[in-house]
Amino acid sequence: MGQIVHTKIQKWGNGLALRVAGLIRDIPQFEQNAAVDVEVFEDGFIVRKAQPDKKKFVFPIKEIDLLKDITPDTAHADGLAEISNKEIEL
Repeated sequence: MGQIVHTKIQKWGNGLALRVAGLIRDIPQFEQNAAVDVEVFEDGFIVRKAQPDKKKFVFPIKEIDLLKDITPDTAHADGLAEISNKEIEL
């Protein structure tokens, strides 16, 4: 269970801002330029430290390598349908 800190949302430029100071900053150890995730609800929002991205999947073969030897014959371009003017309403 966290602590409740009473504060005020104030105007900042053309928007609104919640000052992150004192316990709001210190307990979660927020720092300047820290990435955060904001979960929004009808009656408020929750701000949490952003979780580091999980290692992204890397495909073993690059697209350029798959396409380098493709010709109209090997891509079966002869099997593509022709679009009529009626289908595209010309």
